[in-house]
Amino acid sequence: MLLRFAVLGCAGVASTAHAHVKWFAPYIVGAPPQPLSATLTNQWFWIGIALVLMFFLATRAVEKMSVGQSILAGMDKVMNPLWMRLDDFVRVVIAAFFVAIFAVGGVYLTPDLKTPNEWVSWMQLLIAACVFSRRTMPLAAAGIIVLWVLALTEYDLFHLLDYLALGVSVAGYLVLESSKKPQWRKYRFEVLRWGVAIALMWSSLEKFAYPDWFYPLVEEKPFLTFGMPRDMFIPMAGVAEFTMGFGLLWTALVRRLSAITLFVIFNAAVYPFGRIDMVGHALIMAIIVAIAADPTPQVRFAIRRSVWTIPAMLSAALLVFASGYWGLHLALYGPSGEANAPTAEMATHTYSAEHPHGPQVIGQATAPPAPSGAHGLGHTAPPASASGGSAREAYEASMARMHRPMQVGIRHPDPDVAFVLGMIPHHQGAIDMAQIQLQYGQDPVNRKLAQEIIAAQRHEIQEMKAWLAARGIPQPN
Repeated sequence: MLLRFAVLGCAGVASTAHAHVKWFAPYIVGAPPQPLSATLTNQWFWIGIALVLMFFLATRAVEKMSVGQSILAGMDKVMNPLWMRLDDFVRVVIAAFFVAIFAVGGVYLTPDLKTPNEWVSWMQLLIAACVFSRRTMPLAAAGIIVLWVLALTEYDLFHLLDYLALGVSVAGYLVLESSKKPQWRKYRFEVLRWGVAIALMWSSLEKFAYPDWFYPLVEEKPFLTFGMPRDMFIPMAGVAEFTMGFGLLWTALVRRLSAITLFVIFNAAVYPFGRIDMVGHALIMAIIVAIAADPTPQVRFAIRRSVWTIPAMLSAALLVFASGYWGLHLALYGPSGEANAPTAEMATHTYSAEHPHGPQVIGQATAPPAPSGAHGLGHTAPPASASGGSAREAYEASMARMHRPMQVGIRHPDPDVAFVLGMIPHHQGAIDMAQIQLQYGQDPVNRKLAQEIIAAQRHEIQEMKAWLAARGIPQPN
């Protein structure tokens, strides 16, 4: 959805529904990202940049006119009641967020970061309780940082960095809000604004580095693209998310319109992806509201330049973030993307029976239970045959497991049922082979293909099992 609103937003409306798309597809943490050159030669990337620049330049030009000041005055009038109680609003949302993830249970800072430690949930409840007193706010801030550090013991650093910017900004807000020194307290909302902006710009790069993570999302929920082709939607959605985050750092009208656009984006994602998605994005949504409500003409630490410096500053931001993203991945994993990379398949989004999507929809039914403690990023165990020995032995064992249930399935007297009962183990065999390829294979093209096979075959297994369930036919083991 992000792209739909993005294109409209560049023309004067908004952009689309955003969520960490790695939530919706299996991925390998150490897999090499798509070369940056692929993005720089993508026409849709540059079209998106051009549309957003037109929007920013027009907004900045209007802001300097009397009509722009009238628009800002109208925003102030509407949002002034919230602005007068903004600290109360932010604290209530922070507390409500930690109560919500306490209720979800077994997570760190978002519903997709799982943990087997029950005491972590009680720590979240304690953080929520500490938010309402200025004496205990620093304890709540420390607790947020501790949760991130604890998550780092089970999760990969590279894929926790977007959570870091948001967590530090919320912790910083609590520390500054509790301060008795006005010269420090006045920076509390700026810290939140920069934290969200950095988190959005960093996470948007996934759409350029790993576009295949988004394929299952587009296939399972095609209405999100409003008919746009997949390879057009994904890069332009990345542009929309990055530039709206960048807009939060600009001048008053650009900043507030960007915040309103992002608020529409995140709210639009709630219904398609369920209440858990709302919990996961609650802090970002609250901070975006705070930014939109801020009437300050020129906030501290804003980018205050003339209209014609917008392209240069946006280019500089893209250069810094892209260099950091691809450069850090290279430093952590090496050129081949294999250094210290776990071999198990991963998926960061927790399975939801209310709104099923992503690899765990099928993984819950077909994969063996994960061993105790294997909760990082939704880890699933590799096929048993792939845990040791050679690739050839693993492939042969996966085929042996597939053949018997296939033979049993195709013997059903109903040819339609026989087809489905035979195809389910056939698809599971393809998934097993793809997982083995990811464990042993080195070729980046084959590894990417294997990831796509896993996502596609699991989605089709889901459809076939739903077909069987609708007809009251027992599910295959």
